[in-house]
Amino acid sequence: MSVGQNEKNEKKINFKENIQYLQERELHEECGVFGVFNANNASYLTYYGLHSLQHRGQEGAGISTVDENGKIKRQRAEGLVSDFFTPKKLDQLDGKMAIGHVRYSTSGGGGLENVQPILIRSHRGDFVVAYNGNIVNALELRTELELTGSIFHASSDTEIIGHLIQRETGDFKTRLLKALPKLEGAFSFLIMNKDELFAIRDKNGFRPLSIARLEDGYIFSSESSAFNMIGASFIREIEAGELLRISKNGLKTCKYSEEINKTMCAMEYIYFSRPDSDINNLNVHVSRQKCGELLAKQSPTKADIVIGVPDSSLSAAMGYAKYSKIPYEFGLVKSRYVGRTFISPTQAKRAEGVKMKLSAMKSVIKDKKIILVDDSIVRGTTSKHIVQILKDAGAKEVHMKIASPAIISPCFYGVDTSTSGELISNTLDAKQLSEYIGADSLEFMNTENLKKALGNDICMACFTRDYPTKTYNLLKH
Repeated sequence: MSVGQNEKNEKKINFKENIQYLQERELHEECGVFGVFNANNASYLTYYGLHSLQHRGQEGAGISTVDENGKIKRQRAEGLVSDFFTPKKLDQLDGKMAIGHVRYSTSGGGGLENVQPILIRSHRGDFVVAYNGNIVNALELRTELELTGSIFHASSDTEIIGHLIQRETGDFKTRLLKALPKLEGAFSFLIMNKDELFAIRDKNGFRPLSIARLEDGYIFSSESSAFNMIGASFIREIEAGELLRISKNGLKTCKYSEEINKTMCAMEYIYFSRPDSDINNLNVHVSRQKCGELLAKQSPTKADIVIGVPDSSLSAAMGYAKYSKIPYEFGLVKSRYVGRTFISPTQAKRAEGVKMKLSAMKSVIKDKKIILVDDSIVRGTTSKHIVQILKDAGAKEVHMKIASPAIISPCFYGVDTSTSGELISNTLDAKQLSEYIGADSLEFMNTENLKKALGNDICMACFTRDYPTKTYNLLKH
């Protein structure tokens, strides 16, 4: 074997090793990005935008701006947006162009070095990157880059795109167009240099990203609801496989890939997005309500009241009550000072969070047969505690209805359903799971009804094991 062949083999990552690496990752990414071009007080606008996206990530936040001299400035910290970004810090981030990021623990773990935007310094010009999603061939790319001299300063996947851009030739846009096809997975990128801002979505459109108009400027956001916060007017979603470039010369767009397969993540509708957001021209609240109606038709049960688990399940509970004609009641009270348990970093934190954030309305619950509607069951920890809370409050029966199918397979596209072992529906059937959580009955929505509610252009891999990308379909065999 020649030296060249040996080096090539050393660089090549075994497919099974890459799959094992991804399955063993304890946390996957679900974040939010926000961008501003040509608007006064860009850092303040980004602050308000990130605040409205805080539900997508609560472990870190960052904002980068470009000042009038073309210098990139950056502030970032672990924790919530409002905890760190004071008016003094925002004033230091002057300029009319900005990108920001809220972070939930990613593949690389915690630490300030992994808080985005990531700054890439280069003799050809510095730039910053913020992204939402998951690069599924990250291990292969990272190893190849390291073997050819790249140095990584953090463990996040975000640096990979920076190094890939640096390896290419041509102007910045040309280098981007050469680098992007090498990425496999789910991602929505905002990339900013001293002159330009780029918005990019993966060729499958797994993660949402939209553009809006604000006076003479443009705004980008993971969710359209953030536009309302600052009074921007929604224009459209960035298309799957699209690279949109905006500079002083205007807005230009192109496709970086012709292999387009629109498959929006179903969990964006079911859990992650705010109810006032629109995805693929479908309002999230309306879609959840439709799920509830279809679930009531699929799984009728006699009961006294219908209640939902705050907040993402309330719309589905309303839909269930509407169709079943069982009164909808306000049965669970949520503390506004506790984060989302599904995206808490450890199971201990998730269990602790349930106890802290939910309490039952005893006057409503006592001696009632209850339909309890929730959006999903991942590990079962939250459901078990909620059922116990209701039983302790005097509920006669608790019948749990889940407004999505059972999650049976890991997601490699940016949702925290990390390993098969952690997915309780991968081990227990509905009857066994009902007994485990202490409910009197349990039923999940079927996949046919989910498609009726959300449309056919959705990724349901976590429910069906049918992955939209070729790589992970091999997992089924």
